[in-house]
Amino acid sequence: MTVKAAATSEAHRIISSDGLDLVAPACEKGIGAVITAPGSDNLIHGVRIEPVALWPDDRGYFLEVQRLGRGLAAHFPAASTQVSAAFNYPGTIKAFHYHLRQTDCWTPVAGMLQVALFDLRASSPTHGLRNTMYVGALRPWQILVPPGVAHGYKVLGAEPSLLVYLTDRFYDPNDEGRIPHNDPLIHYDWELQHK
Repeated sequence: MTVKAAATSEAHRIISSDGLDLVAPACEKGIGAVITAPGSDNLIHGVRIEPVALWPDDRGYFLEVQRLGRGLAAHFPAASTQVSAAFNYPGTIKAFHYHLRQTDCWTPVAGMLQVALFDLRASSPTHGLRNTMYVGALRPWQILVPPGVAHGYKVLGAEPSLLVYLTDRFYDPNDEGRIPHNDPLIHYDWELQHK
């Protein structure tokens, strides 16, 4: 399925590196396709989602983040996989950044996040598509984000969030690029969506 974002004739070339050509087409203000199921037809090409099993009891809950060699990050090499965590205060927006070579595997383990993805890959069948996912304690999903897909999130609700993530490469500042959360081409709407 080929899905293109509603765009004007404006576009901004971000970078070309190792055969990856990243271009941000201009989009109308909005949040793109809201993903409510892991197998959604509107999911950006190469992004994968799996529900994470959560076992609650009277003491709290247990959530298994990752088994090396299995699941969404099964192909991550043990020699270069990094496990990190980001603790975030309510209302925080961390967006947007992208990688040229690194793949991320996100698992929100506490709180709720509004995850925003934007396909920058000029050769992708979903170039320019935006996805929004509401994930965390109420929807325990794991999200695989490939290189060339800009990603970010906003912490929802009154509680902090904790995001645990694996990367298939050690942190390299030369592999990462940043785009402001309020970039006028992406035009992502971080405001409350009064539906």
